[in-house]
Amino acid sequence: MENSNHLLIIGFVWPEPKSSAAGGRMMQLIDLFQNQGYRITFASTAQNFEFSEDLNHYRIPTKTIELNSSSFDDFVKELNPTVVVFDRFMVEEQFGWRVSENCPNAMKILDTEDLHCLRNARHTALKEEREFVLDDLFSEVAKREIASILRCDLSLMVSEYEIEVLQSQFRISSDLLFYLPLFAAPIHAIPTFKERNHFVFIGNFLHEPNWDTVQFLNKEIWPVIHSKLPLAKMLVYGAYPTQKVLELNSPKMNFLVKGRAEDALEVIREARVVLAPLRFGAGIKGKLLEAMQCGTPSVTTSIGAESMKGDLDWNGFIADDPNDFAAKAIELYANALLWKECQKNGFEILENRYQRSDFETAFLERISMLLQDLKAHRNTNFIGAILQHHTLSSTKYMSKWIEEKNKKH
Repeated sequence: MENSNHLLIIGFVWPEPKSSAAGGRMMQLIDLFQNQGYRITFASTAQNFEFSEDLNHYRIPTKTIELNSSSFDDFVKELNPTVVVFDRFMVEEQFGWRVSENCPNAMKILDTEDLHCLRNARHTALKEEREFVLDDLFSEVAKREIASILRCDLSLMVSEYEIEVLQSQFRISSDLLFYLPLFAAPIHAIPTFKERNHFVFIGNFLHEPNWDTVQFLNKEIWPVIHSKLPLAKMLVYGAYPTQKVLELNSPKMNFLVKGRAEDALEVIREARVVLAPLRFGAGIKGKLLEAMQCGTPSVTTSIGAESMKGDLDWNGFIADDPNDFAAKAIELYANALLWKECQKNGFEILENRYQRSDFETAFLERISMLLQDLKAHRNTNFIGAILQHHTLSSTKYMSKWIEEKNKKH
């Protein structure tokens, strides 16, 4: 179905669906819009193409853009998109005002990926060795992120808890938010309990919660599991491992750091149990969805499972204490009946909560409705208009000053 609408996506990075859930999410968004007949252009300031998806394969033109450069103004004016998607709030900060100035009628969508102020607040509480409290949310990052949400016409959220936080703590109108989780369905031909071995963790190491998780696993949890299951291996996979990550590799302890997985689903499919003791973070966890897709039960924390299961039973266990976590991992690894029951729970979660067909129509209808009367929608978000006005003024002159400074060097 062809229509005249043109979508510009400004990516924080080029999409890498094999490296991160964020990359998979971006490809799902692209597919939703393409199925609706949108022409798409993808732009990013990022330089690294090595592991990114080949967007030419999807007939999507790409453009490398520069920060603090009026060359973007010429580019976006000529493109004249109907809709612009900003991949994370930092991208909207850099380019949102330029889009508003050059294409004032373009609808602006923020794909939050996860709520950065929530993730950062939890990280701070962890570093200070105390419980996270809602007051921790009110930070500099929150001011920037909430301003970005208010400047946009719609923000896409993957977590119901984050929607609740935005509405209760920051008084964000539900008119500005749309719940659109990752989509996932079970894969076919999955190995049985007996055909599988070992524990696995997988996660992109550019994402700080993953590095913290692997350290916690290595120091607090794996020694307990290893003492009870000396033949089982802990396989750690993830894109962009640093030297610190690689140094945790210990064949003697069967704690094996493998680096980037060629195929994440294959690695998870062959494992018996996924371990993800996340101590901070936000959003929903792609690795845990992939575990459900592969029929691989998991043990995770309250933060790991947050907003993922609704009222349904988890596909394994949720445990926050390291000893309890290790005990649950051992039990799940050894008990075939329990394992099978947990696998079934995972399939049920996917069926009830992550089917594309449950979200696609409502999402596209929401966009269509907003495009029909964007002016009225913006009038109901007057705080956003005020922020737009002041941001455009301040950011514009700061950016132009940087551009002039760069010319002199």
